[in-house]
Amino acid sequence: VQLQASGGGLVQAGGSLRLSCAASGGILGFKTMGWYRQAPGNQRDLVAVITSSGITNYAESVKGRFTIARDNVKSTWYLQMDSLKPEDTAVYYCHLNRWGLDYWGQGTQVTVSS
Repeated sequence: VQLQASGGGLVQAGGSLRLSCAASGGILGFKTMGWYRQAPGNQRDLVAVITSSGITNYAESVKGRFTIARDNVKSTWYLQMDSLKPEDTAVYYCHLNRWGLDYWGQGTQVTVSS
């Protein structure tokens, strides 16, 4: 399975971006799809996750602003990011857990200017 993340960029505070992660090789049997982010000097942290049953979970810092969604037919999941803040600036990585294995996308940079 290979994951391809896209949709990052530069946006002003208060703006929106939508990240996409496309999986090649199939997602059948997946347990979770998610997004993580890593700012310089920081560890990689969970942003949002959606399970195979549709349950979602968000980091406290993004609740009410970010929304994770998936399209199983397209083997793609998304992160809609609204009301972006400068502290959201990071490299965002998509993640897939399937059959006990973890897969990561290559990362996409999100920069929010004040």
